[in-house]
Amino acid sequence: MQSLSTPSPIKSLIWQRSRVTRVSPSKLVLQCIYNSDSVSFQNGVGPNRADWQSSCAILASKVVSQQQSIDKSASGGDADGVADHVAAVNGHKTSVELNLVPIERATSKLTSKQNPLSITDFCPPPMHGSQLRVAYQGVPGAYSEAAAGKAYPNCEATPCDQFEVAFQAVELWIADRAVLPVENSLGGSIHRNYDLLLRHRLHIVGEVQLPVHHCLLALPGVRKEYIKRVISHPQALAQCELTLTKLGLQVAREAVDDTAGAAEYIAANNLRDTAAIASARAAELYGMQILADGIQDDSSNVTRFVMLARDPIIPRTDRPFKTSIVFAHDKGTSVLFKVLSAFAFRNISLTKIESRPHRNRPIRLVDDANVGTAKHFEYMFYVDFEASMAEVRAQNALAEVQEFTSFLRVLGSYPMDMTPWCPSRGDDDDDEKNLF
Repeated sequence: MQSLSTPSPIKSLIWQRSRVTRVSPSKLVLQCIYNSDSVSFQNGVGPNRADWQSSCAILASKVVSQQQSIDKSASGGDADGVADHVAAVNGHKTSVELNLVPIERATSKLTSKQNPLSITDFCPPPMHGSQLRVAYQGVPGAYSEAAAGKAYPNCEATPCDQFEVAFQAVELWIADRAVLPVENSLGGSIHRNYDLLLRHRLHIVGEVQLPVHHCLLALPGVRKEYIKRVISHPQALAQCELTLTKLGLQVAREAVDDTAGAAEYIAANNLRDTAAIASARAAELYGMQILADGIQDDSSNVTRFVMLARDPIIPRTDRPFKTSIVFAHDKGTSVLFKVLSAFAFRNISLTKIESRPHRNRPIRLVDDANVGTAKHFEYMFYVDFEASMAEVRAQNALAEVQEFTSFLRVLGSYPMDMTPWCPSRGDDDDDEKNLF
């Protein structure tokens, strides 16, 4: 498997806020570098804090002297002796060499080239994906890579060997975005990523739905009769189970990390008795032949991916939005009806409800003197609803939900994927095949 590699150690990024000083044209701009080793003070003055303050005062007096000299020269006066003026600082009459950088007058030269900040200086990276580094789980040729390309065209797709590595790549600034699957129309939810959404602090900033078109791949020259086992991702094996039986492949089926990785593994080890379920693009990348095309059990096979970023996006109301939340309650699932009624009362449609075990508190014990001790499972609830957090009804709904729950977190409010798609039908849809 190909893992996410960094060519050099990651250095922590420290954001520094630059200080902007407005200078009028009548002032002098001064630049100096204080080096305690190159400055020798007389009368026993050493390189300490007090002497540094003294040197600053001396420096300021020299600036005043030079300003007076310039003013007198401009008026025709005598400037003799002004340059040799030495100030007395803290009782020390001293003359020091401060290695001053030549002084420049702050004129329009400084202000004409500095434009004021505009809103474009604070804009996020381009939404079309140009120059974005997008992390995905798998190797080149995986469906996640196709989803990353659909979500951010022209992006730099970065493969990761595990889902959690993709999360960490964004958190450590190795990648700008991550595109990860959360559910499939046939296989259901990818529970691992729901758990990781709660563990990490990334935000959902978008979604993309990708039609899945599975192919049965083998090395060139291998026939179906020679196949003894089929390997692929567990979801892909489940989505093609009936079709594999119809093809007469009563063979062993083994799960691997991802679909394209299965094709890569067969090609790298020259396994002529093994086939892989993967995309047509994987066959092209790893020199495999397609034994059977479109082997998914249902042509309406779609995987939903979410796009993750370090910062949330600003919700809007000019297009359909979806909001994802997760919540829990100390008293178990009895509060679920109240939470659902908060959305139903405001005519907010729910698109998904997912429950996952509460890892920090998986079991709740209830002691009753009459019937004994009862054990109840504790759950976290993930809910997606069709509304933007910029809408008042969504804000009021969550305010009511918060009254019933002990924990509530908004995972993201993001635009819905409204692009039309057609069910996968083999070679009939050339545009769909180009996605893989």
